[in-house]
Amino acid sequence: MANVLLRYTNLVFVTLFILSLLSFILAYLFPGQAVENLTGLRLNELSVLQNSELKYAVDDNVVVQYWHYMGELFAGNWGVSFSSGLPLYDDVGHYLPASIELSAYALFLSFFIGLPLGFLAALRHHKLTDYSLLSVSLLGYSIPVFWLALIMILVFSLQLGWFPLSGRISLLFEIPSITGFILIDILLSDSIDKQAALIDALRHLILPTLSIAVVTTTLILRITRRSVIETLNSEFILAAYARGLTPRQVLMRHGVRNALIPILPLLAMQFPTLLTNAMIVESIFSWPGIGNWLIQAIYQQDYPAIRAGMLAVSVLVVIFTMLIDLTIRLTDPIRRRAERAAI
Repeated sequence: MANVLLRYTNLVFVTLFILSLLSFILAYLFPGQAVENLTGLRLNELSVLQNSELKYAVDDNVVVQYWHYMGELFAGNWGVSFSSGLPLYDDVGHYLPASIELSAYALFLSFFIGLPLGFLAALRHHKLTDYSLLSVSLLGYSIPVFWLALIMILVFSLQLGWFPLSGRISLLFEIPSITGFILIDILLSDSIDKQAALIDALRHLILPTLSIAVVTTTLILRITRRSVIETLNSEFILAAYARGLTPRQVLMRHGVRNALIPILPLLAMQFPTLLTNAMIVESIFSWPGIGNWLIQAIYQQDYPAIRAGMLAVSVLVVIFTMLIDLTIRLTDPIRRRAERAAI
């Protein structure tokens, strides 16, 4: 147990070191002065320039410069945005929770729909239900996310008027940002219109969440189906049948858990795809997340914001992937036995 945690801690530190190094290098690859790309300040005054150069030790060697850069990162001094002039640390902290919230709801919905349908397709293997679900999943996976989002806006917002066109919540409601997650902030607020604000926020969430969840649901369905089929054809399942267990008992006692274990690592690999789709959907629905903020920064050539946003998103993906893999190692008995045998 301790060796596994130590191994993953070292892996996280090495990965974060590489990401921070790439972020540091980007400041020198972007057009303009490196010190401007690091601070976000338009250094027109010589005194400001000298102060920033001293802070980042631009006259020293690269190792010293990187050391100073890491010190500024840990101190929360990520620079300011070229376009807004606001601190990037505060901007990332403001926009990132909105992206996490949207991605989390889409992932939860994908699990809620994809897992049962995957089990159903596996249990009806080579039957009409299986072929129908595979056909629908292939269709859902083939639809571009941006096209699906635009179709949903056209049908459900413009034609039927069921859901809002864009945004996170109506401007009629003033909800103070406490955690950055809109539903939690509404529940924690003292607003007299709390119930109406919650319903309005949920209505704003539906179309973006569905747009992201379609592709992920089809992936979960297909991955679950394959894992369940392989598990049900295993020797220990046949041994369970030989002991006189019913198909329901075999599935609930041995099939479900052993089928879910191989699914988690594959789903961890899909998280970057989910986050990428969320960034596209954020731009279409004007969702105030890190993806929409990054796209605007690219349009405006806001190099400090691009550097800080890429670092924040990369760190989020790495931490999520590592946590999933660590959970699998701690819960999978086969891996635990293999690691004990290797010691």
